[in-house]
Amino acid sequence: MSRASILAAAILAVCVTFGRAGAEDLASVWRGKTVTIVVGTSAGGGYDTYARMLGRYLGRHIPGNPAVVVTNMPGAGSHLMGGYVAGVAAKDGTFIGAPFSAQPLGPVLEDAAQLRYDPAKLHYLGSADVDAFLCIVGKNAPVKTFAETFQTELIMAGTAETGSTGYLPVLLNNVLGTKFRMVVGYPGTREMTNAIEKGEVHGMCGMNWSSIQTQYATMLKTGQISILAQENLTGHPEMDRMGVPRTGDFAKTEEQRRVLEIVYSQQLSSRPFFVAAEVAPERVAALRKAFMDTWRDPELLAEADKMGLQIGPISGEEVQALLAKIYASPPDLLRQAKEAIKVKR
Repeated sequence: MSRASILAAAILAVCVTFGRAGAEDLASVWRGKTVTIVVGTSAGGGYDTYARMLGRYLGRHIPGNPAVVVTNMPGAGSHLMGGYVAGVAAKDGTFIGAPFSAQPLGPVLEDAAQLRYDPAKLHYLGSADVDAFLCIVGKNAPVKTFAETFQTELIMAGTAETGSTGYLPVLLNNVLGTKFRMVVGYPGTREMTNAIEKGEVHGMCGMNWSSIQTQYATMLKTGQISILAQENLTGHPEMDRMGVPRTGDFAKTEEQRRVLEIVYSQQLSSRPFFVAAEVAPERVAALRKAFMDTWRDPELLAEADKMGLQIGPISGEEVQALLAKIYASPPDLLRQAKEAIKVKR
């Protein structure tokens, strides 16, 4: 063997050795540990359902195969959980946040100075699905069509003024001229649908189509709830086939459409998951890979199919790129979007 061949073999051996050591070190980060997924909503809702599905399979795809537990921390439109995961919990890759879809847009749509953390600096692992937001009403609501909401007041449930179910109806009031009156303070969709069923409120905006399919299909089938409109500009194929109108079609100007587009962009990452900004890049990369691998796990997909749970994962890199694009929108447009979701007092 020539000296060149010997040198090449030696270099290859060193590279392989260091590669294996690196892999073993990464596995040691999580081996014997517990990863906690903290859900920013109450138990039993759609966000909680996706988080618990992820939790059942994620551990087998993370290096070191840690145990995974899911807990709930509802409040302030999932910002209570966001502040905990971003500012209080360990920053070693053992805590994952599962917020409302609106949470990543906090720096755009809310007063960033009021938040205990900066959502723009978090590392997003990805989203479990691309979904459609819907306005729904109960059977005793005084309207049957979205067009009627411009003349008749509806009492709508929401989690918080800063949460999507709180500000999406307000957005329609301010941009299009609907007559929704908000009652906020509900922990999650389960409590809001209970309130609709009891007649405490007429409906809600911001319900996910996937949640209806998996949790409230019976209520839809029996007429206890009906879909008033889909909250987007482009339409969801299934909703379009059902003839459900798009709120974007009621916009009268291009400016109105652009404001709606900014706010509705969150649907492209409707089930987001994140880790704190301080988590090391190599750990973020490993968790992002594990996240995508989990949603492609055959056993998970089989379980999701039985539940009727829609799975369409978006990578962390795609979510991060989408957010960067939104953050870079013209300042005047972002200002208009922020003003459009505020209750006029």
